[in-house]
Parts: sequence; structure tokens; C-alpha cells
Amino acid sequence: MPAENMSTKETAEYLGINEKQVYALIKSKSIPCTRVTGKWVFPKKLIDRWITTNALKNGPYIDEVLKDTTGALFAAGSNDPILDILINRMQNGTGGKHIFSCVTGSTEGIRLLGCGFTDIAWCHLSKPGTGEYDMNAIADLVPDKKIAIVHLFQRELGFLLPLKTGSEKMSFAKIAGDGIEFINRQKGSGTRILTEHFLDMEGIDSGSIKGYDNEVNTHMEVGLKILSGKAGAGAATGSVAKILGLKFQPLINESFDMVLVQETFFREEVQKFIETLQSEEFREMVAPLGNYDFAKSGKIIYTTG
Repeated sequence: MPAENMSTKETAEYLGINEKQVYALIKSKSIPCTRVTGKWVFPKKLIDRWITTNALKNGPYIDEVLKDTTGALFAAGSNDPILDILINRMQNGTGGKHIFSCVTGSTEGIRLLGCGFTDIAWCHLSKPGTGEYDMNAIADLVPDKKIAIVHLFQRELGFLLPLKTGSEKMSFAKIAGDGIEFINRQKGSGTRILTEHFLDMEGIDSGSIKGYDNEVNTHMEVGLKILSGKAGAGAATGSVAKILGLKFQPLINESFDMVLVQETFFREEVQKFIETLQSEEFREMVAPLGNYDFAKSGKIIYTTG
């Protein structure tokens, strides 16, 4: 029995179509849906009414929409506050270049790429210290495909804290010892994996962290939980601290990248995306947020096959 509010995957199964086709219907504004905390939600009652309405029209409208998917790419994976800005700037130009993106976490984004549900996976899964990717692990998630990892930007990730927090250095040991309420990212996200890495480095058991099982899906949600007083610490990007006026203590400078099948790299939409990323207009727009380095943007850093 379908849920009252369905995800894109559940909606695709309910309609008997591919999940990519659901995103095509979103693109054309043909299907009733709304976005909640970065994810598309489809009320079943409205979907049923939509099906009935289209059936009464006795026309092939849905099929016509789904055939017109040229000029669009589908993406899933990690999250960054400037990613939406970048995608929107790319789509402001002429030519109908579109990227439709969903926040799923880095690991799930790569898995969806391997399943053929997306064209691009956003990720930040390079190993702390070395900055290198475990290409065997990525190849296992995207089997039988030649893939490329394209560098987008360097960013700082660290502790977000209330503005009134003192100057003492924050650590997971301090969070555990002082009983500070922590807000976590979802399992499989690059930030969650980094959090677990730093817990291991400090020898802290996750069970000693108050609120460790409280999860949100985006960096901005981490910041909003802290801003509202519902949490006292969380891991997110420095740009969120700038936007929300929170205190920030860096943990790591990391690479934020996109994974895609090698042939997709040469698609006009991808090249337009990289062109926008490298433009002075975009970089001037996000400069006030700080914490970003675009020196190697657009460089292919790894390939398989």
C-alpha cells in the first residue's frame, strides 16, 4: 500500500515508470509535488486526482512530456549551499540547459548513478589526510561503467556552534563530556562518514554523543537546528555559519566533486555547468561566503577503465 506522501522512487513504482521520468514530469511542472527539506514529496491523493484528470482528457500528454528529456540531466548525492546557486545560474542562460538535483548523501548518489537513475553524483568521499578516492569502492557502486571524478571546489567543513559559544576549542570529546546536544547528518552522507572518522581519531564512542541519532539531510538544516537552540553543535560547511551568523571551527579542508560516466562529461549540459562554475560572475556572487577555493575547478582528477 503506497504511503500517503510518496518519494520519487515510490511515485515511479506507483505509476509504473522509471524514476528519471518522474524528474522529467517535475521539470515540466506536470505532476503535483512539493519539496520538503531538499526532497520531492508527492501526496498520493493529488497523484490519484492527477491520473484521473489526465485520463479524462483522453490524450497522450504524459508520454509527450516524458519524451522531451533532451537538455536535462539528473543528479543526486551530497549537498552544499552554493550548489543550488550554481545550478540556478547555469539555468538562467538560454538553450534549455537543466540539472535536476536531489539530496541523498554522497554514497547513495553514487549508487543511484550505478543503477542508471541519475547522470551525476555529487560527493566528497576522498580520504582525510590523503585527499584520494577509494576508486575500487566507487567502481563497485558503478559497475561495468567507465567513470570520471571531476573536481568542483575545495571547501571547509567543521563544527557549527551557537554564536555565544566561548573560545575553547571544540572536539567530540568535549561534546560527549559536556553533554552538548549534537545534530547529525544522515547515514551514507560524506559529512556523516567524516564525523565517524573524527570520532575514531579521538577514540569516542558515538553512543556517548547526546543526539547522535538525530539526523537531517542538509548543511543548512544543521545550521538551523543550532540557530533555533535545538542543538548545540553539528558538522557542516563554513558557508552556512556565514549565512546564519553562527560560530565556525574548521575540522578539514576537503574536495567537493562530481562523479559521472565518462561519456556524460562531454554532454553540453555538463560543459555549461563547468563554464558557469569557472565564471567570474558566479565566483563574485559567492565570494562573501568565503571558505571556498576554485583554483582547480573542472579538472578531471580520477578515471576508471
